[in-house]
Amino acid sequence: MWLDEQIKKIPILDVHTHLDSAHMSARGLHDVLLYHMVVSDLYSAGCPSGHRVAEGEEGARLQEAIPYLRYIQNTSCFYGVRLILRDLYGFTGEITLDNYGELDERIKQVSNDPNWSRRILEKANVKKAMTEWALRRDGDFDDCLEYSFEETAFCRVSQYEPLDAPLAELERVSQSRIQDLVDVKEAFARFATLIPYGEVRSYANHLSTDIVYRPISDADMEAALKKRSTATLTQEDRDTFSNYLLTLLLAELEQHHAEIVFQFSLGAEPLPYETGSKLKQDTIFQLVDILSRFPKLQFNCMLSSTHASQSLCTVARECPNLSFSGYWWHSFSPKSIRNIMEERLDMLALNKQVGFFSDAYCAEWVYAKSVIVRKELVRVLAQRIQQGQYTPDTALAIAREILWETPQSLLGMLK
Repeated sequence: MWLDEQIKKIPILDVHTHLDSAHMSARGLHDVLLYHMVVSDLYSAGCPSGHRVAEGEEGARLQEAIPYLRYIQNTSCFYGVRLILRDLYGFTGEITLDNYGELDERIKQVSNDPNWSRRILEKANVKKAMTEWALRRDGDFDDCLEYSFEETAFCRVSQYEPLDAPLAELERVSQSRIQDLVDVKEAFARFATLIPYGEVRSYANHLSTDIVYRPISDADMEAALKKRSTATLTQEDRDTFSNYLLTLLLAELEQHHAEIVFQFSLGAEPLPYETGSKLKQDTIFQLVDILSRFPKLQFNCMLSSTHASQSLCTVARECPNLSFSGYWWHSFSPKSIRNIMEERLDMLALNKQVGFFSDAYCAEWVYAKSVIVRKELVRVLAQRIQQGQYTPDTALAIAREILWETPQSLLGMLK
């Protein structure tokens, strides 16, 4: 109990969210109950819709989902729903087709208060959260938000995209047409001017495990570019485009290594609606080569694949510019959180591990996930105190380092 109360007093910095300044808190019950992680649980239980909620279908999707809640009441995602409704909205009953409308209206009314989201973050003891630069809007929430640049997907692979998708992405963000290598370099130079150095703490991206990572020469890139118009592109060509653009990006960021971190997600790959946990062992050691080619740039990993945690910790011990943040998506369950915490505490320096990020789309889910992570941190530290590995004071110092100090020293938050 003492440890629990002390850890609740430690402020948290949330290093990755999708909070939108236009609607920081839930706009209705759908933003809580149909958070995409919960939608996946519902879909697995037989709910017909597996896609994220589109504007205008909120009511229909709530009615569709409610009959399936009984089947997911055991999941860690639904535990988050319960925490939100109980602690923030005073609702402890069962959600039914008869009462959901009243609950929905209660959430909508509170969301009209512009300070409600600030009070939620205060209750969670989350001092600041990092979100997408594009969601800053007019800056009304700069007092509780910091920003990450998240505008491109050069290394995200989907079976539903064409093999020249990395080039199409560069064309989109640079508003250019690419035909040859000169065009690539000019388009990237135009895109690089859009990165608001000094305003953002990190550049956030995904590194797909389905790409074979390797250095690409200009000659390799030119050969792949020539095939673009012939409809004979292969997966190897797709990897060539991704690797070449990734190298340009990391070289650009390394020039600004004192003010920006490359923050990347790893270990989740596309399925028809969301993603599954997937990470090849080869990717882990291909990552080592990338880290060694850009030694001045800090790489902060958000890992979804629990099984790879130990392997990546061994890499981080040999690569000083690799660190880790929190527990992402497929590893966000109490047991997985504890396992990852224990592994990192045993293997990594405290200034290379950030204890929390929520990946939340509204302040309510920042709250729920922070409660879950604090509880699991208490369990892990209490066990180590009991077995004599840490003193109580050491345990609290460790908690403060990973929840509060490291996000500042590593990602520059609160500068």
